[in-house]
Amino acid sequence: DAVFKPGQALSRDVFARLLGERFDAVVTVEPHLHRTHDLSSAFAGVPVVALSAAAPLAEALLPMRQNALVIGPDAEAEAWTAALARTLGARHLSISKVRQGDRMVELTWPEADQVEAHAVILADDICSTGATLEAALRHLSRMDPASIDVVVAHALFDGATEARLRKVGARRLISTDSCPHPTNAAPLADMMAQALKELA
Repeated sequence: DAVFKPGQALSRDVFARLLGERFDAVVTVEPHLHRTHDLSSAFAGVPVVALSAAAPLAEALLPMRQNALVIGPDAEAEAWTAALARTLGARHLSISKVRQGDRMVELTWPEADQVEAHAVILADDICSTGATLEAALRHLSRMDPASIDVVVAHALFDGATEARLRKVGARRLISTDSCPHPTNAAPLADMMAQALKELA
C-alpha cells in the first residue's frame, strides 16, 4: 500500500483493481487500513467489507487470558491489537518499528517492568519472513515475561520460520484459518458467512 523505493509498483492498486473488476463484492480480514481508509475506491468501486480477526483469535486465546498483555510489533497493528486486548480484557502496548529491508527491522521497546511476569501475547496481522516477530521475541524474552505466545491473522510462514520463532521464545503460535497452516486455531467461516449474508 506504499511505494518504498523508486520503480516499485503501488501493488495495492494493481491487485485490488484486478479483483474489484471481477467480483460483485469483497470480504476481507485484517487488511492494512492505516494508509488506505477507503478500500472500495481501490477495488474499482465494489462494496468492501473489512472484518477483524480479534474475536476468533480471542476465543482461541481464552485459556491464556490471565495476566495477559497484548503487544503489537508496530504502530500499524495498533487498532487490531487494541481490539484483541479489549476482547480479552487485557492491557496492550505497541512497539515502534522502522523497516530497514525485507528481513531487517529496528524496534523501540516498552520498559521491562511493563512486561515482567505477564503472559505476553505478541500479535501481528501477518507473518511471512518472521523477521519482525523474531526481533520482538528476542527482546521480549530478556524482559522476564511469564510466557510469550504469538498470534497472527494470516500465517504465510514456512516450517523453518516457525522453528526459528519457537527457538527464540515463542511458546505457542496461533493463527486464523485464512491460510491453511499447522498453527490454525481460529476459524473465520462463521464470521465471513454472516458478512456475505448481509451483502446479499
